[in-house]
This record gives sequence, structure tokens and C-alpha cells, in this order.
Amino acid sequence: MADKRSPGKRIVELCKTYSIDRQTLAERSDLDPELIRRIEEEDLIPDLAPLIKISRALGVRLGTLMDDQEQLGPVITRAGTAGARPRFITGLPSGSPGHDHQGLSFKSLAADKGGRHMEPFIVDIESDAEQEKSSHEGEEFIYVLSGRLSIEYGMESYELEPGDSVYYDSIVPHRVLAAGAKPARIVAVIYSPA
Repeated sequence: MADKRSPGKRIVELCKTYSIDRQTLAERSDLDPELIRRIEEEDLIPDLAPLIKISRALGVRLGTLMDDQEQLGPVITRAGTAGARPRFITGLPSGSPGHDHQGLSFKSLAADKGGRHMEPFIVDIESDAEQEKSSHEGEEFIYVLSGRLSIEYGMESYELEPGDSVYYDSIVPHRVLAAGAKPARIVAVIYSPA
């Protein structure tokens, strides 16, 4: 079973509390029941879109699936401690089943903040990361710290350099990849309405 703080474990607990079975959750979230099973039982962490759909289907904030603690006041993340451990990892490297790393490592900047509607992360993106386009409610803001970034948004593609930023509606299918042969590092803030 998943770690006690993992989104999968929290989903299991919420479904038990609300007497919702996996099939009902799949129908409400418009997700494959097998994906939900893997999240719950195998500690699979998909991209944010399925987690947002599940949180909406359960009537909770996205942060409820990801919170370690519920701190009501400000959360300060000191230099050098940002994302000491990844909150979740997605985007397997292209053509590399069983590869020893995955492509996008999300490190939370406010994991302990209770009642939040924004999810700020530092994201390290491997040069060979691959992920599907996703769409979900809300908005995203990205600021490039290092490397080059390729953003596919709808039918358009944009390349960003360090110091560049982008703000977009997450309902439009999108994905973020490293551009070129070097990894990229970004600050990403995902806003999900209540």
C-alpha cells in the first residue's frame, strides 16, 4: 500500500470516509478505474490533471491530497531547503522503461500550508523527459530558473530561456519539456479554484 502521506493513501481514506467506491470515483472524475487503482495501490503519481480531477470529484482541494501538515500561518521555505524531497515525480524518459530516473521532479515550496489553493513547486525537468499533454481546471505560472524550456499549449509551441515566464489557463491541453540536451529548472505555481 502507498505511503501514509501519499495522494493514493489520502484518496483511499477520503473514499472510505465518503463511502465512494473506485468505480464511482472513476465515473465522477472521468478517469480509468485502473489508473485510480494504480494511484491508490501502487503509489503511482500521475501528472497533476488526474489528481485535480480526483480532488474535484471528492469535493476537496488539490492540497488535501498532497498535504503533510495543516499550518494555518505563513509557510517559509529557506534557501537550500526548497523541496528537500520530491512531492512527486512524473514524465518517464523517452523510450527508457526501467530507467533509473524519471523526467519531472516536483519539489513543493509550501507543503505544510493548510487551506491553500495554489501549489508552488520547483520542478527539475530531465532533457529526455516525456509526458502527455494534460488539461485541468485552474491556471499555471512558470518562471524559468535554468536551462531552456519548451511549452506546448494547444496547437502552439513556445521556447523560454532563464528569466522568462509564462502564465496560462490550464484547461487548454499543455505540456512542459526541457528544450535541447540539458535539463531545465523552473518555478511552477498551479492555481486550482475551490
